[in-house]
Amino acid sequence: MRPNHALLAIASLSLAIATAHADNDPIANTKEGQLRGERLSDRDVFLFRGVHYGQSTAGPARFKAPQRVAKWQGVKDAVKFGSVCPQGGDVGRRTTTSGELLPQSEDCLVLNVWTPGLADNKQRPVMVWFHGRGFYAGAGSEPLYDGARLAKRGDLVVVTVNHRLNVFGYLYLDTLGGATGNAGVQDMQLALEWVRDNIAAFGGNPANVTIFGESGGGAKVSTLLGVPSAKGLFQRGIIESGARSKGMTKALAAKNTATVMAKLGVKTAAELQAVPMDKLLAAVTTSGRTTPDFGPVIDGEYLPADMFDPVAAPSARNVPIIVGTNRDEYALYAREHPIGSKMTEAQLREDLAPYFGADVERMIAAYKESRPQASPWELMIGIRSNRFHIGAIRLAQVATKSAPVYMYSFDFEPTALKAAHGAEIPFVFSNATANPNARPGAKAVEDAMSDAWIAFARTGNPNHKGLPTWPTYDVQTRATMVFNVTSQLVNDPRSSERKVWEGRELVR
Repeated sequence: MRPNHALLAIASLSLAIATAHADNDPIANTKEGQLRGERLSDRDVFLFRGVHYGQSTAGPARFKAPQRVAKWQGVKDAVKFGSVCPQGGDVGRRTTTSGELLPQSEDCLVLNVWTPGLADNKQRPVMVWFHGRGFYAGAGSEPLYDGARLAKRGDLVVVTVNHRLNVFGYLYLDTLGGATGNAGVQDMQLALEWVRDNIAAFGGNPANVTIFGESGGGAKVSTLLGVPSAKGLFQRGIIESGARSKGMTKALAAKNTATVMAKLGVKTAAELQAVPMDKLLAAVTTSGRTTPDFGPVIDGEYLPADMFDPVAAPSARNVPIIVGTNRDEYALYAREHPIGSKMTEAQLREDLAPYFGADVERMIAAYKESRPQASPWELMIGIRSNRFHIGAIRLAQVATKSAPVYMYSFDFEPTALKAAHGAEIPFVFSNATANPNARPGAKAVEDAMSDAWIAFARTGNPNHKGLPTWPTYDVQTRATMVFNVTSQLVNDPRSSERKVWEGRELVR
């Protein structure tokens, strides 16, 4: 049969195009092997997705400390996001606004890297993001954490991380000769070790690393500050709406383990490791949330003591911190409140009475003093935001005794949900103004906040020309940067709210 010269020509041309494309793709030389990423031409940055930093955690590896990824030969593609770690619900599995879902798997120890340059000896600052959704769900691949604009704006390297969650990351098995309930934190530490060893290949400086996160991510930053073996893997931390001063006690962790084992009808760690992933996840999942409430355990060894209670852990001392919250954190959750914005004064008292009893009038009066124009609904939101706002203040009061601390409050209202939980994330990542429906003033807030985070990552000091002078926090002045259309420094903002919580346990 005679060859079809037209088809051969087309095939040759296709091969040439494919080869040229491959030749133009960015290649990073890590210690484990070569990775092929992609260039985002519209952002002028390189992106490497789904990079394994650890081996699969399935089977006998379940609940145990992670192991470094094995070396490979040739060039491995890093152009697709990796699997998310097992979790209930779909929210943390979404990667695009179109609703694409990623698979979930116990082979999920992956990270993503955005960088303006590769191996160019520029020694860029590195910002490593730990995602939110508590310790039960989420992923570094969620669209809210797109690091391209932040990397380009700050000429720095942005990394987002997946790590084990819920029962897979925090089941306490020490009494059964197993894990001590901190596998998820150990994953984060291994990711930071990967950054130390490989980030220079992505144009980053391994000696200038800032860890940051929001909500559960802020709690992860708080926790890593208390891990002795993580000392030196990062030089500063940013805690957004997730300050956590204490870990879970071994007694509570053991109780949680007993609950899980009873549900599954198993008695040994080996039996737990043999339970199929879906069955184990289903046993602890209700409406997308996992119960019991799993989290890092104060095991006396890996996490020796509470991170910031009563004092800062030795590993947290001399590590500069930014910590803060949004003014109306609880507004995100208040959407599900049965009464809604039509709440009356009487209904406000009724709503708060189970938490404060006879002290409810004093609580309401303190918030009316700081928010004189607030409706009963808005007062409820302010009061129910206490665990974020007051939690951040309490951590700062302790941390400032041994390290530079910068306090902030995000007061800008980007949506009808006001300055709700998570509202600051697009401003930090410099993505807020990419939204064509951004509210007036969004650019000023984005410029002020994103540049402050960049300055802090570069030098350990968030001050820049677009902000008033931002001094460190102390219990005398309580200097706080209030981010809004016109950002300003305020000493002890909403002081009546802080004072009414003195000596009182925080509530949800």
